[in-house]
Amino acid sequence: MITTSIFPGRYVQGANALGVLGEEVKRLGSKPLVLVDPFVQANLNDEVSAGLKGVPDAVIDVFGGECSDPEIARIKAVAESAGANVIVGVGGGKTLDTAKAVAHEAVLPIVIVPTIASTDAPCSALSVIYTEAGAFARYLVLPQNPNVVIVDSTIIVKAPPRFLIAGMGDALATWLEAESCRIRMAANMTGRPGTMTANALARLCFDTLLEYGPLALTACEAKAVTPALEHVIEANTLLSGLGFESGGLAACHAIHNGLTALEETHSYWHGEKVAIGVLASLFLTDKPRDMIDQVYGFCEAIGLPTTLADIGLESADDEQLMIAATAACASGETIHNEPTEVSPQIVLWALKAANAEGLRRKG
Repeated sequence: MITTSIFPGRYVQGANALGVLGEEVKRLGSKPLVLVDPFVQANLNDEVSAGLKGVPDAVIDVFGGECSDPEIARIKAVAESAGANVIVGVGGGKTLDTAKAVAHEAVLPIVIVPTIASTDAPCSALSVIYTEAGAFARYLVLPQNPNVVIVDSTIIVKAPPRFLIAGMGDALATWLEAESCRIRMAANMTGRPGTMTANALARLCFDTLLEYGPLALTACEAKAVTPALEHVIEANTLLSGLGFESGGLAACHAIHNGLTALEETHSYWHGEKVAIGVLASLFLTDKPRDMIDQVYGFCEAIGLPTTLADIGLESADDEQLMIAATAACASGETIHNEPTEVSPQIVLWALKAANAEGLRRKG
């Protein structure tokens, strides 16, 4: 059996790490197109400009808000018009996914600078493409991981704590899905089974969250960069990215994708919906009581959703939930990597059971 794992070229993390942006960009090109989201433009313009010191020909463009095919085409045209020879993405997950897709289409190197720790998107050779209305469309699997990822913890800590919490929800799925893929010997994002290194990193991600998650949230709320916060930023960004990509995806993210078919969920963040997928997967895969209690307890401790009402589905009936369950089981979806029977009906039951347990624990 051939196993495969993939990784970003360089990963840089720490307080004031944005200060090395220009140094890292110049290793790859002389004229970057820097894609920033509106928040970065409004609040971090000075930090980005200082980081790009020594790169006078940088061209700035503002992300339109959705990682969609039209937005990717628009930014690619801007890059070509500017004569850019390297792409830089600065912002949240969708901004970064869009920058990666543009770099792929333009055949250019890519530097990724997340400003929040809300997803595992930064390190991966993957862009999640949505429709212009915000519904999941497809995965765009890229031929290589980002050349450089720079994570400045002094910027991450400035974001509202909800971003860090959502990132922990996304990362919480990593080991559960990688373990399902290991048991099934299912393919990871390369199309081959993952290595034992990938599975060990996925487990480290899970253990790091449970040990340091509440402490990291406390530090984030205090706007303080602490070792616990650094551990969780790394878990949300690097460990989760390596774990999902090289370990594999399964039910948690497939259920997330199904939930995006329900408009009521669109105002909730990726990791918040993944957390519901995690809880449903516990019942789908018949996890032991101790693990169910451990995962629910963690979600409750940091404020992740534990009921359907927490992601806008308080009034959802079985017919609506079946729409999500059916989408989660679509041909090619990662739920089929689970080493157990899956069907829309089974997913519906898992969602209802997870919701009932969440309601029971809330009293």
